[in-house]
Amino acid sequence: MRAFVSLRLPDQTVTELTHGDIVGRMATAALRLDDARVSEAHALVSLRGSELKLLALRGRFALDGKPVSEVVLEAGQTVWLARDLPLQILDVALPDSVLVLDGPGLGSPVLAGSVGILARPEGGLRLGPAAHPDALARVWNRDAGWRLQRADGSTAELVPGAAVALGDHRLVPRVRSLSKAGAAGTVLREGAIGLPLRIVCHHDVVHIHRPGEPTLAFSGIGARIISELVAFGGPVDWDVLAGEVWTHVHDRRRLRRNLDVALGRLRQRLQRAHIRKTLVQSDGGGKLALILQAGDTVEDEG
Repeated sequence: MRAFVSLRLPDQTVTELTHGDIVGRMATAALRLDDARVSEAHALVSLRGSELKLLALRGRFALDGKPVSEVVLEAGQTVWLARDLPLQILDVALPDSVLVLDGPGLGSPVLAGSVGILARPEGGLRLGPAAHPDALARVWNRDAGWRLQRADGSTAELVPGAAVALGDHRLVPRVRSLSKAGAAGTVLREGAIGLPLRIVCHHDVVHIHRPGEPTLAFSGIGARIISELVAFGGPVDWDVLAGEVWTHVHDRRRLRRNLDVALGRLRQRLQRAHIRKTLVQSDGGGKLALILQAGDTVEDEG
């Protein structure tokens, strides 16, 4: 129950990437390429519906001699990150179903790779890096199943439908069809306000328009967060996003604190304006994304 792509690097090394993995030069990239032509966060592997795609982030790539910003991954392709930097697609595994994890605040993310489960400052849980020092538990793929290890060292197998206790919280692994899991980010959630949004980004200023409603204007940090998520075009690691917003801050704990506070304020403003606060949401594995629904449009004016 894991979607992944198997690919061969120029040095003939074979590796696997799964939903949410980043290809780039940064130290935390799932596929780290030490090449000046590769951006820190160059591209992202993302499960969209029943397809596994490679999406351009801060870089571009080529397929069949043409520059593209996204590609549906298929065995036999060669994706070129640079003139002599090919990634050969050997295999793409798309199972009929995947495992998602229900829990307070998690939003039923697709389990992919290794993740940590952390406490939210405002209550509930969130996903983050497996190596995070404050992780309440870590989850990873083991053979054909999944395993959870709590901070005290105790472990549990994740069995679909069987609840697992994590402190005062209750986690429930569930099987979801691949098409529904991949499209989960665009499903209208119960209680959400469904008016279509037109989001216009000017880097440090963002305007959100709705039919018959006042325009909501963001400036400063809130606008930067939305603009960066639009620029990335898909889920991005929290530290990559925070690093783009607070370029002068290099301490991870301070970056995390800044981001948590800023996201809290952003979501409060959205809620007060009767705009769904799930517009900016975790996509699992410590990644954030701008979650658009049917009818929403984005205009990136730099």
